[in-house]
Amino acid sequence: MNIKQLSDNLEHMSKQAAMLDRQRGEHHVSLFDERLFHCRSRLLVPCVKEASATLDAIIREQKENKLTALRAEYLTERLVAQISAIQREISTTKIRKGEIKHSSHFRKPINVLYQELAQHQEWARRLREMVVDKQRALDSSPSFARAEAQKVLLATEQRLARCEAALLKLENQITYREKHQ
Repeated sequence: MNIKQLSDNLEHMSKQAAMLDRQRGEHHVSLFDERLFHCRSRLLVPCVKEASATLDAIIREQKENKLTALRAEYLTERLVAQISAIQREISTTKIRKGEIKHSSHFRKPINVLYQELAQHQEWARRLREMVVDKQRALDSSPSFARAEAQKVLLATEQRLARCEAALLKLENQITYREKHQ
């Protein structure tokens, strides 16, 4: 296989990897050993980029006449191992679809977390308005209906508390992910 074919093959794998990453999100651990891929990614696209960088290093060092026989052997073995690992990961996708996975097996992409955050913020805003409405209803209710109005207010406040807890959890997940990417 020549350089052009390798480059085309990596470009094709990049498209497949992007599609696969969108479908399944992040894996719960790094996909490959850190000796093979330094990026330690939970997604496939960064691994394909690293393999492309390995190929680029071979090409660059050869053009600059800095590619020794030992270095060429190391880089080509690494590139072959990287490409093989990526191809295996892509080819076993159909087989793995049938596997039963724990919900934490693949993490949600960060854009999905942001969408969920926006949704929870909207729910929290609505629930705050409902709490104010229920408080007004309680204040203006006759004494025989006060107990029921208090129950309704309490239930709404509890819903708001759960929503705000989920909102905080999402904010913490996003903050953690942004710091560790």
